[in-house]
Amino acid sequence: MIKFLSSQQLKGIRKILIMQYKPFGDVLLNTGYLPALRAKFPDAQIDFLVQKPYAILLENNPNLDNLVLMDKIKKDTLKYVLSRFYLIKKIRSNKYDVIIDQARGPGASQIVFFSGAKFRLGWLKTKKLSWLKGYNWVYNYKTIKNNDIYSARAKFEMLRPLGIEEEPHNTFYFILPESKKKVKAWLKESDLLGKKIVVFSPVTPIRTRQWKFEYFARTADIMIEKFGFKVVLLWGPREKEKVEGIASQMKHKPFITPATSFNEAGAILQHASVYIGNNGGVHHLSVAVKTPTLTVFGPNTEPFKWTAWDQPIHSFVKNNDRKEYIDGTFGVTPEMVSEKLEELIADCSSLGIQIIRDAKCPLPINAL
Repeated sequence: MIKFLSSQQLKGIRKILIMQYKPFGDVLLNTGYLPALRAKFPDAQIDFLVQKPYAILLENNPNLDNLVLMDKIKKDTLKYVLSRFYLIKKIRSNKYDVIIDQARGPGASQIVFFSGAKFRLGWLKTKKLSWLKGYNWVYNYKTIKNNDIYSARAKFEMLRPLGIEEEPHNTFYFILPESKKKVKAWLKESDLLGKKIVVFSPVTPIRTRQWKFEYFARTADIMIEKFGFKVVLLWGPREKEKVEGIASQMKHKPFITPATSFNEAGAILQHASVYIGNNGGVHHLSVAVKTPTLTVFGPNTEPFKWTAWDQPIHSFVKNNDRKEYIDGTFGVTPEMVSEKLEELIADCSSLGIQIIRDAKCPLPINAL
């Protein structure tokens, strides 16, 4: 049973800290509930604790007042211990009334314990000895996480003790004007502006999430031959060589993006008809900028948790008969991805949403 704050307690809340300091996807998934939190506490100071590399996801977010930055430092070092000490000291000095720990790991629990916050919200862990080893005792307002819905929706559950229920929402990411300008110039130079574009982000650092490069190449060719798309291959740090390898396996020449920041990647996705790729940060970025997604999942990863499947413009492909990771095929073929895209197009069309556009409708779907 969920424990709720009283109306008197809610009235006294002046300062709130949210904790989810990494990685890209998980930080971005927290932006969906921020408008509801701001509406509930319009006069409160709402801050967000995040590691420096991921702070770009939250900059220019209208529902946040401050970002509390922490260094990304290797654990079990003196530098890590000192950094954590000064971080906790800073948080205590800010005198937060509420701390919302969406990270919910041992390190995060230690920060919460020493934070001095009166109301400490976190996930209830249910495994054996979780009260002690799982740090359940640190939190005085706990909820059980629902892993059968998109994670951005599940994060609303932690706000229920504050009297906040899930409402229609989407994650949010602010695309800078300079990013839009740079991307538009590249699209124009490449004769892609206003064309039917499918963006592939085919590389992930997590081996068990990496669909076979050869399959990405075959899928990209199908997108060109069957659907008439222009194929754009998006890449991140240390990924260019792999993307060029995928391009070399294709029958048709794709467009490879120049080096881009995460913000510029978002600007590229805004021009796409659809995104196809592995489960990860770029997938969640596509959802945030309202670009349709088709995500390839391997074994041991739950699509219903990591896909915004409740929105008709997002879908996924997974072979449920493949229970364990064997190789990069996932038991999913390029033809299966093509068939799923046809279904996605048909489902959206029945709702009046056009994914593949003709020359008379050159705007991206999120501008329709």
